[in-house]
Amino acid sequence: MAFQRKGLQARTLSSEEEEKLQRDRAVVSDFKQQKLEKDAQKNWDLFYKRNSTNFFKDRHWTTREFEELRSCREYEGQKLTLLEAGCGVGNCLFPLLEEDLNIFAYACDFSPRAVDYVKQNPSYNRERCKVFQCDLTKDDLLDHIPPESVDVVMLIFVLSAVHPEKMHLVLLNVYKVLKPGRSVLFRDYGLHDHAMLRFKAGSKLGENFYVRQDGTRSYFFTDEFLAKLFVDSGYEEVAKEYVFRETVNRKEGLCVPRVFLQSKFRKPPKNTDLTDH
Repeated sequence: MAFQRKGLQARTLSSEEEEKLQRDRAVVSDFKQQKLEKDAQKNWDLFYKRNSTNFFKDRHWTTREFEELRSCREYEGQKLTLLEAGCGVGNCLFPLLEEDLNIFAYACDFSPRAVDYVKQNPSYNRERCKVFQCDLTKDDLLDHIPPESVDVVMLIFVLSAVHPEKMHLVLLNVYKVLKPGRSVLFRDYGLHDHAMLRFKAGSKLGENFYVRQDGTRSYFFTDEFLAKLFVDSGYEEVAKEYVFRETVNRKEGLCVPRVFLQSKFRKPPKNTDLTDH
């Protein structure tokens, strides 16, 4: 059972949680950090090998949370072209394509195995979807997508897996294919999410940045950090809010506080002022 609310402020920690974070200050060695960066693709590929398509639930909430997926068309029946950057095995992609027959989707992922799972899905249709493997920090999206041709870019639980020093490279890459005046829709782990507080000592890579036991990494965002990241990459902030979900397990008497950051950032429209011509 889950309860959801939204707000503009990050979650306040209890004194025990605060104490735990204060204790866990030791950071993983540079040598190990470099190895994790080098093995990032391999670790995500192994994640999908272990979990197949069974780990994440299908995400049917995206059209409820982001009206751009329904409304940014000039006339009824117009195609909406979207890019899901970091599509995993299609948990977000396929529900969207099923719900709206006037969507054409580009989709890419870091993991070749995840891309193969998308292509093997019975719902995969080449006329409605083009999926490809891509390291968003270095592979040019223009090799697969025409410039300024995409109406909406989705970054859903993706940027958190990228090293913070490389996140801006993802945003600059996405910027090239997004139409002026259109938005990036973002949702990812927020500061003080339950997952952040569960990391054991020896998992910390940097401020709000941790490594899981399987070698995959996760960053936990504040709205200030995220806004600066996007604005410095040329975007305008449109909306931001923390999403608080309390998952209650009545049988075990547990209440698990999940925290996500949900935001929209727009590529500025082209200047249509012709007075200086």
